[in-house]
Amino acid sequence: MNEILDQDRQAYTQEITREFFKNVYAYMFAAMVISGLVAYSFGTPEFFMKHFVNASGTGTSTLFYVVMFAPIGLGLLIQMAYQRLSFGLLLILFFGFSALMGLSLSSVLLAYSGQDIGVTFFVTAGAFGGMAILGVTTKTDLTKFGSLMYMGFIGIFIAGIANLFIGSSMLDFAISVIGVFVFTGLTAYYMQQLKGIAQNESLSGLDRSKLALVGGLQLYILFVNLFLSILRLIGGRD
Repeated sequence: MNEILDQDRQAYTQEITREFFKNVYAYMFAAMVISGLVAYSFGTPEFFMKHFVNASGTGTSTLFYVVMFAPIGLGLLIQMAYQRLSFGLLLILFFGFSALMGLSLSSVLLAYSGQDIGVTFFVTAGAFGGMAILGVTTKTDLTKFGSLMYMGFIGIFIAGIANLFIGSSMLDFAISVIGVFVFTGLTAYYMQQLKGIAQNESLSGLDRSKLALVGGLQLYILFVNLFLSILRLIGGRD
C-alpha cells in the first residue's frame, strides 16, 4: 500500500512540475514574441532619429532613457510585489514590460546586421538550453554559486550604466565577456530554484500561476541579457 501511495505521489509531483514549467516557458515565449514584434515594428532609423535623438541632434533624448530604464522598474515591481498584486494586473505589467523591452531592443539591434542577430540568437538558445537542463538535472546545490553570480550581475549592471556615459570600448568588451559567464550561470541557478518551486505541493493554484509568470519573466531577462552579451562579442556593427 505504501509503495502504491509513493508512486501516486511521485506521479502527481511530476505532473504539477511539468505543468508549472510549461507555463513558465509559455510566458517566456510570449515575452519574446511581443518584444520581437515591437522591436521589428519600431526598429527603423527614422523612428530612432525622431524619438530617441534630441532636438539638437547631438545626443539621445529623454524618451530614450525612459525606454531604457522603465523595463527595469517594471521587472522589479513584478518580482517584488507579485504576492500583493492581482494576477490580472501582473499580466498587464508583464505585457507592458515585454513591449518596453522591445522598444529598448529596437535601438540596440539597429547597430547589427540581420545575419549577426540570427546567428547570435541560435548560439544564445543553445547556451541557454544547455544551462537550463543542467540547472534542472544537477544534484549540486547552486545557492552559493547563484549568490556569486548575482553579485557579478549587480557589478556589470552598474558598470553598464556608467559606460553609457563613458563610452569605453574596452569596458564594454569586459562587461560582455563577464556577462556571458554570469548569465549562463544564473540560468542554471534560477532553473534549480524554479524546480524547487514546481515541486512544492503546498502552493495554491493562484500562487503557482503567479510564480510561473515571475519565472518566465526571470528566464526571459536572462535570455535577453545573454543574447546581448554574445551579440556584442561576435556581432559586427553595421
